[in-house]
Amino acid sequence: MRFSLFIAKRIYNDKDDRKKVSRPAIVIATTGVAIGLAVMILTVAVVLGFKHSIRDKVMGFGCHIQVEDFIAFQRSDIFPLVVGDSLMDVMRDIEGVAHVQRYATTNGILKTDEDFLGIQFKGVGPEYDTSFLEAALTAGEIPTFSDSTSTNNIVVSQATADLLKIEAGDRIFAYFINNEGVRTRRFTVAGIFRTNMSMFDNSLCFTDLYTARKINGWEDDECSGAEVAVGSVEEIEEVADRFVDAINRTSDGRGHVICSRTIYESYPSIFGWIDLLDINVWIILALMVCLAGITMISGLLIIILERTQMIGVLKALGAKNSTIRSTFLWFATFIIGRGMLIGDAVAVAIMVVQNATGLLKLDPSTYYISKVPMEVDIPIIVAINAATLIICVVILVAPSFLVSHIRPARSMRYE
Repeated sequence: MRFSLFIAKRIYNDKDDRKKVSRPAIVIATTGVAIGLAVMILTVAVVLGFKHSIRDKVMGFGCHIQVEDFIAFQRSDIFPLVVGDSLMDVMRDIEGVAHVQRYATTNGILKTDEDFLGIQFKGVGPEYDTSFLEAALTAGEIPTFSDSTSTNNIVVSQATADLLKIEAGDRIFAYFINNEGVRTRRFTVAGIFRTNMSMFDNSLCFTDLYTARKINGWEDDECSGAEVAVGSVEEIEEVADRFVDAINRTSDGRGHVICSRTIYESYPSIFGWIDLLDINVWIILALMVCLAGITMISGLLIIILERTQMIGVLKALGAKNSTIRSTFLWFATFIIGRGMLIGDAVAVAIMVVQNATGLLKLDPSTYYISKVPMEVDIPIIVAINAATLIICVVILVAPSFLVSHIRPARSMRYE
């Protein structure tokens, strides 16, 4: 065992004299490191949880990649695109694609005896992945959507249901206005969902792909487009590039130009806002590292001053300044390590309790989620611990040079 490490352990484990000044300093330094590390871990956990919660909700409504008519991407009008078996097979064969689903949109009005609401109907087929809607379901059930017949079922949001005062199982009239006049349909409210994403909840409902096609007057192979899910979020941009090479700027056979874009391009304001949260994380991390560093510097200086006589004795016995500095840096590392263990335990305990109970609430109308999300990411926790340890030890190198100014003759008489 190295001499400096041996001495550091002896100092750290010396608890005989409870009246020593260094004991409170050690407690304060340990507490500062623990608080700083716990705050850093919780900050990153909350931001990651929040970002991923919002991201997953947006992608739940639009998947990872959308394929539509080129003009539809430039304008708000609804344009058809031929999405037949051949195009579906081409998209499924692109590397990285996990799922492809068709959809058709149309605009209409839901009306009750007391109120009405303009809303977009999204028609989906039997291949549509309803897991997102099922997870957000608050009443009723998700029906089996069809592309060959109309079941006259719709799934609306809780916001829509509250506004129109309807419940699951109720029947409601819908009106659709186009060049041919006004069309009327009577739907049954099969299910009600809530995602707290107002931009979607207040303007979207789901029905059969067949129904949306017929209301728009489209052929059986025409849709608004297709939504594509990839294997993982990290692959979106890579798979999107393959779509550009495979199908972009090609024709569907009826004069419509096929185009694709990612969910990030579809909703740039949302994802831009989410990315801004990273700035807050870096600011908090910097402040907490400064907190831990300052408390450790104060503690180390107090410990060095208290051990002045010991330093003088070691120098008189021939110990080098570098050896003594190394001793106190090892001592500081023990304090930092203990503080990190406490901080990790506190942070993980809070995350587990929050994820299990949802004790900390949020206003969903403002934050789009009803409770504070905390994502436990072990690699990131390990990285924060490692970075905190390294930075704090590096910060303490300069204060450790104080031992170089201690003279053995004077230190023997130091009290």
